[in-house]
Amino acid sequence: MASREDLGSWLEGGATSPRGGAERLGLPESGSGSMASLGRRVVALCIDWAVAWGIATLIARGNSLVPLGVLAVMNVLLVGSLGFTIGHRLLGLQVRVLGAPGEGTVDGAFVGFWRSAVRTVLLCLVIPAVVWDGDGRGLHDKTAGTVITRR
Repeated sequence: MASREDLGSWLEGGATSPRGGAERLGLPESGSGSMASLGRRVVALCIDWAVAWGIATLIARGNSLVPLGVLAVMNVLLVGSLGFTIGHRLLGLQVRVLGAPGEGTVDGAFVGFWRSAVRTVLLCLVIPAVVWDGDGRGLHDKTAGTVITRR
């Protein structure tokens, strides 16, 4: 659940720690398991969108909601089963379950389809994905209890 402090740090321009949210989330500062940068996450999403658009063009022409539906199905199935989408895989990213505050990610934890579905619904609504908290996570990840890390 987002607290007033989380939104306050977002409105003020980010986390107060020089390491950002990694320290508060218990993640390493760099290397495998560290938080993925915003740039890598955006590029991964663009790759996923391009793949979804290509698939949608093959199955249904003219309907502008089909690419969004394909993107949603890809996200639920791939993140729920493998922990990454095609774009995440190409950029060396992974969606991981976040433990209790300060404990970091739960190593080996299966993201699962319910967390993936929550992330995907909020991602497709756009606004929760472009608004992030003081930890640098989108509200879709915060709500689902996940974080995107480097593999």
